[in-house]
Amino acid sequence: MTVTDQNTMSPKKEAFKFIIDSQGDTPKFRQLIDSVNHAISEKRLNIGDHLPSVNHVCKYYNLSRDTVFKAYSILKEQGVIDSVPNKGYFIAREVRRVFLFLDTFKAYKEVLYDSFTKNLPKNVMADVHFHHYNPDVFRRQIEASLGKYSKYVVMPFDHEDMADMLKLIPTDKLLVIDWNIHARPENNYLFQDFGKPVFDCLEEVQHLLKKYKEFVFLYPEFTNHPMDSVHHFSRFCKKYNISHSVLTNPSAFEVRAGVAYFSVSDRMLGRFLEQCREKKLEPGHDTGLISYNETPMKKFIYKGITVISTDFQMMGRKAAEFVSEDISMQICVPTKVFVRESL
Repeated sequence: MTVTDQNTMSPKKEAFKFIIDSQGDTPKFRQLIDSVNHAISEKRLNIGDHLPSVNHVCKYYNLSRDTVFKAYSILKEQGVIDSVPNKGYFIAREVRRVFLFLDTFKAYKEVLYDSFTKNLPKNVMADVHFHHYNPDVFRRQIEASLGKYSKYVVMPFDHEDMADMLKLIPTDKLLVIDWNIHARPENNYLFQDFGKPVFDCLEEVQHLLKKYKEFVFLYPEFTNHPMDSVHHFSRFCKKYNISHSVLTNPSAFEVRAGVAYFSVSDRMLGRFLEQCREKKLEPGHDTGLISYNETPMKKFIYKGITVISTDFQMMGRKAAEFVSEDISMQICVPTKVFVRESL
């Protein structure tokens, strides 16, 4: 059952309506908070507008006083509303909500997320969701979010329905990040290039790869990393006449002396290091490794892991800029190589 409040906040505009779904999974106090935040982001509530009293909301929606008071208290703690004795609660500041849609929450995504949230203005609140490369989850989350957010920061993936799903979001509110796939020319995007920059980074460390007799790309079948990197890896090896191969079966992986490895999976990185310990092979001397995507710990593991990575701090910072400044954006974030002892 859905109940709407008919109280008019101002005679000059449409009435503000609380929306409470008594059959939903979301707690009632959270629905009250969401209703206020949605109304503010859509300009249906403005600074100075009054909210219904706690007693009125309790009576009209058949809610407990604790539920309503909890919602109003949280909104007050966040600075969204304030109160004056004998005059009730009113909107204290404009709040904008942002839909941040990531694939998974890995270590390097934490860097992006931390940079994004740290650079948001205090009146902007980000709701983070994950699709885990599931198209059904992706569509359901997008459809459920429509009309509730001022901006959408979305990390897509390779699927035939992706373009149609992205079209559901108004172009001026959408920023496609990380992987520029199925985005239209008019879209805003902030992405990393998984192709030529990989080739360029490998060229930078070509002198270090000379000491190895073979170069193997660890590209396990469970990875969602774009194939562009594999193509440019092969192009690099052919240009410099390097014996090379691509290993897709993770169970067949066996670290060998005299071989350098390029891994786009941190799971495979873990197996590499584990086998090096068991076989008493020293990374950077007996065998080599380049990992994809920088994380805080890779600077310190085994005296440091050589990494090819985009700048996720920059990506988060620029995404926050798109959200807060209402600007258009079409940027390719630089990819660099960080040479450490593992190579």
